[in-house]
Amino acid sequence: MSKEASLYRIHDNRIECLACARRCKIGENQIGFCGVRSVHNGKLYLDVYGKVAAAHIDPIEKKPLVHFNPGSKVFSFSTFGCNWMCMYCQNYDISQRRKSEGYEISPEEIVEMARGYEADGITYTYNEPAIFAEFAHDTGVIAKKYGLFNTMVSNGYWTDELVEYSKDFLDAITIDFKGNGEEKFMKRYTGASGPEPILNTIKELNKNKIHVEITDLIIPQIGDNLEAAKVLLKKIYDELGPDVPIHFLRFHPDYKLDYIPYTPVETLERHYKLAKDLGFRFAYIGNVPGHPYENTYCPNCGKMVIGRYGFRITEWNLTEDMRCKYCGYKLPIIGKLSKKAFEDRFEPVFI
Repeated sequence: MSKEASLYRIHDNRIECLACARRCKIGENQIGFCGVRSVHNGKLYLDVYGKVAAAHIDPIEKKPLVHFNPGSKVFSFSTFGCNWMCMYCQNYDISQRRKSEGYEISPEEIVEMARGYEADGITYTYNEPAIFAEFAHDTGVIAKKYGLFNTMVSNGYWTDELVEYSKDFLDAITIDFKGNGEEKFMKRYTGASGPEPILNTIKELNKNKIHVEITDLIIPQIGDNLEAAKVLLKKIYDELGPDVPIHFLRFHPDYKLDYIPYTPVETLERHYKLAKDLGFRFAYIGNVPGHPYENTYCPNCGKMVIGRYGFRITEWNLTEDMRCKYCGYKLPIIGKLSKKAFEDRFEPVFI
């Protein structure tokens, strides 16, 4: 189905889309960069409203969100389309498909399915949720009524209008930088203008008390510059402070960059050390199962308080109110350990 969008305005006799930082100016019977927002009869429509491209049950740690409702299970879904053109996208068959198609599922049905799978929340992910903002919003509002939380995995290339539109239902978000947010890298490999719109989004999300975690995909040879990382990390620190979780993710060859090798673990460790040296209390390495920097360590006594292997929790040394069992230090983790934490939380969704 197609539905009139909420995030737009008339500008110079064209429709200006307000869903992302591109702010596409779209003429009659034309379509925006994302491929799923189009203008007809002087109105902007979301062409993938109620059209799901992919859905799955995941551990929340897969997002990754590790300081928000740990051990919980989420119903993840996406549409087709994206506002970026990442040349290494692992979900390129979804994100780079500019078609208004998918399984027809209403917001009410998504919430019903999530509850049927005993999910604790809903995650809007796999492609950029900004482009299907109205679909996410309507789903999220219903989900909240049933006690489910809402999270997103996003490139953060948003507008202030989108943050305002999302603040009443969105509980937590992972903002995913690529290649240390270096402008030259972003323009060439993602098609985005640079990191400034993302940094502004982080500022607005923080202002609205939405839990934020940061990821940074480190790509060898082209997106692993430590000086660029230092610049980015200082800006993140200035806005979010020392307690924001920051995850340095290992790249794997995919899509148009399948010739670039996996990120060396040593490169990720250098980024981790840089973050710690700059004062971040909770730095992590991702996509390297079994690495000790997957775990959470108490900033006060240094002991491991949450053990992980990949997306699984293997050890828990925190009290119910998130204090270190060894020294009593209170960690800034939202929610409680889910009863599902030590179960297998991956599950296919049958649509």
